[in-house]
Amino acid sequence: MNSDASLNGVLKFERLGYAPAGCAGIAERLLDERGDVLSSRSSKSRTIALLPGFSPEAGAVPFPGYRLTRLRGRGGFATVWEASGPDGDVMALKFMSSSSGASTVRELRALRAFAAIEHPHLLPIYDVWSIPGQIVIGMELAEASLLDLMFLYAEEFQTPIETDRLLRYLSQVAGALDFLNARNHLWEGRKVGLQHGDIKPNNILLVGDTAKLADYGLATPTTGSKTPCHRHGTLEYVAPEVIQGYASDTSDQFSLAVSYHVLRTTTFPFPPPPSPETLSRSFVRPPPDLTCLPISERAPLLRALSPIPQDRYPSCAAFIDALKSATDMKSGSTVIRVC
Repeated sequence: MNSDASLNGVLKFERLGYAPAGCAGIAERLLDERGDVLSSRSSKSRTIALLPGFSPEAGAVPFPGYRLTRLRGRGGFATVWEASGPDGDVMALKFMSSSSGASTVRELRALRAFAAIEHPHLLPIYDVWSIPGQIVIGMELAEASLLDLMFLYAEEFQTPIETDRLLRYLSQVAGALDFLNARNHLWEGRKVGLQHGDIKPNNILLVGDTAKLADYGLATPTTGSKTPCHRHGTLEYVAPEVIQGYASDTSDQFSLAVSYHVLRTTTFPFPPPPSPETLSRSFVRPPPDLTCLPISERAPLLRALSPIPQDRYPSCAAFIDALKSATDMKSGSTVIRVC
């Protein structure tokens, strides 16, 4: 594994936030809010103007009835504010930059679809606004992300998240993904499945002791096992077929497997990818390096990380169940190697 894989020295973070700017190596790769493959980052939704003189700060009123309370997180393309709503309810307002008209339309369409979908492990969307250069999402307020939790464990306890806790959270997320991926959702008058398109620890949020999937702007509706899609997502996590220009029924599972490896070991299973500007459709990753994991866990990861979509597990739940069985095994090493 890369020698820069250590997280030591870059582990300070805000709740729902990220490590300091300027941190190097693995932390920079972990903390990228979103790296689209070829393009820049691009419910109810409505176009509305911010109130005159608005600037995001505690006490500011972006829209009538909404007041910002405190900054909860800042990434490369978004800020998340704790806010009060018209009824006095505590919520989150996420301000996302969106400079491309085409990507804004795509994200608003996806957010509108997700606002109508309910699942106990999907973070609910309350409202969506489109303002010049930004999309603003009103949503449930979470306490932290799994990335935050990983940093906390690394800094405070010098250990990964407990395996049973991690698998409990990822099992909840797997249930949400299988629900989304099933072709039972109405999208522009037809039944489709939904590939989330940006599964990573940053987008798995904790509300109490419940994990909820968030950030739906890159979702792709699917009608078959191979659906043309925009080449977008976070490069470190995106499935190889998405780089080629299509989503499969198991694209999200691949990203979930990368997320497991990151959360379990604080390292990526692949070396850094090329820059978006030089990434071609023919790009092929090397085989994953799983040597940081206990031997028993490598086979489930290897299957879920297969470059051939149909060779992966039939569902995200099946993948997590295989990991649960693997972590219960007594044979082989159960200690994570320091990488």
